[in-house]
Amino acid sequence: MSLTAKSTVSSQEGQGAENPLKALIHFGQSVWLDYIRRDLLTSGELARLISKDGLRGMTSNPAIFEKAITGSSDYTQLLEELAKQKDLDATGIYERIAIRDIQDASDALRTVYDRTKRRDGYVSLEVSPYLAHKTQETIDEARRLWKTVARDNAMIKVPGTPEGLPAIRDLIGRGININVTLLFALDVYEKVAEAYIAGLEDLAERGGDVSRVASVASFFVSRIDTMIDGQITETLKNPPAGSDPGLLKSLQGKVAIANAKVTYQRYKEIFSGPRWQALAARGAQTQRLLWASTGTKNKGYSDVLYVEELIGPDTVNTIPPATLDAFRDHGKPRASLEDNVDAAGKTMHDLARAGISMKAVTDQLTDDGVKLFADAFDELLAAVKKSAEKATS
Repeated sequence: MSLTAKSTVSSQEGQGAENPLKALIHFGQSVWLDYIRRDLLTSGELARLISKDGLRGMTSNPAIFEKAITGSSDYTQLLEELAKQKDLDATGIYERIAIRDIQDASDALRTVYDRTKRRDGYVSLEVSPYLAHKTQETIDEARRLWKTVARDNAMIKVPGTPEGLPAIRDLIGRGININVTLLFALDVYEKVAEAYIAGLEDLAERGGDVSRVASVASFFVSRIDTMIDGQITETLKNPPAGSDPGLLKSLQGKVAIANAKVTYQRYKEIFSGPRWQALAARGAQTQRLLWASTGTKNKGYSDVLYVEELIGPDTVNTIPPATLDAFRDHGKPRASLEDNVDAAGKTMHDLARAGISMKAVTDQLTDDGVKLFADAFDELLAAVKKSAEKATS
């Protein structure tokens, strides 16, 4: 299936072989789609993705909405209607558009939500990227969006910045589903998991039902290789004295997957033991790791690299359309996430030995990610304003 070409069933499936995407559930992994657009909801394509590919959720962000609004005529009529409302600025118009899409996608995935007993079937909507370093404002906006969307199977996306962590705990403690985004580092992930568990404990103390709350920790993958590979390439152009070019070369295209595998092992440790079991006894579900940024950016690597190598129980992969098509066509599902875990640990050790600071890389990626989302939001609001003006001219 290409979300543009609208083909829906792979040749493998047509010959009776199981769709590789649908097969992932046998390994405990859920496929979510990193994409949303109006015609996906109105054409029946989303329903086909759910039935043919086993799709179990969707994620969105400002960049996705910007492309959807500017890259199609799907929103022209609604823009015309909203532009006539004098009390709405560009942000207000965008929110009306986004919330309608999130509500409709949530309704389409409600059967998945019910069938999986609230484990899947979620659709994510992001708080304003401008609030990434503002705790109370994030809490206020997340609560407002949650109330406005009014769907049990919605998730509000909150970045895992230092200021986002207390917001995550607060929101979970209020029974709001949270998708924690922009995670790159193991130590930050540990803080996010702690915020989730503490939030559930807060909710339980208030007499709330912890079984009705869901959260994922969106751990970004390909961007790590992009940055580290770039550093290695530059270093190899003029290797400093004492450096090991062979070691540097051996790390290219390896760190992102190794980082994810090590983090998954930590996930299993965190969601075990007496503290977690006390919540699990009340019906609480673990905060799954969600692999994000899984489209391959380096043309020299397999176009399904970050799907094939991160398949394991209690995980989600939110896959962009092109990668979804590619995996359906030639993906090879296997239990890969816990393969060569020792080698993954060695890769992270070798990275430090090679003089590359993982902390510096992940800190930079987090800062860059916040800026990229804010820039995308700027472009989104400008596009909405332009489209609204055009619609009423």
